Amino acid sequence: MSVSYRQKKKLPDPTGMFISEILLFGFSGFVGFLVDASILSLLLDSLGPYLSRGLSFLAAVFTTWLINRSLTFRARRSEHMPPIEFLVYLGSMMAGGSINLGLYALLLENLPLANAHPTIGVALGSLAGMSVNFILSRTLIFDKKREGS
Repeated sequence: MSVSYRQKKKLPDPTGMFISEILLFGFSGFVGFLVDASILSLLLDSLGPYLSRGLSFLAAVFTTWLINRSLTFRARRSEHMPPIEFLVYLGSMMAGGSINLGLYALLLENLPLANAHPTIGVALGSLAGMSVNFILSRTLIFDKKREGS
């Protein structure tokens, strides 16, 4: 078994790190989906499908920010203090969130199954916005390598 130059010199594996970030971002998104769908379900009868979804979306963004800053992008850093970093993250997530919420509304209004089961719209909207959110997170928020990483 041969050892690569990268392994001999103990150089970081950027491909492995990228794949790890994608997998962890997916995990974060899954947890965010659970938060989103749970809060939507809890609030749906009292607040309706749109206000409930707005609140559930904000809770999911906060949850994914915590996971992504501490786990997914732990080898990267932001130049902002945590409260400002969250606001930048929230603002950046609005691009993916617009896709997410737009698809949710489109499905709810045009697909009887999604109207009867709004979590279908949450799931499909979440998947649609996730790739945009990953790119923005990696390139705009957590864009600096930590020293020693």
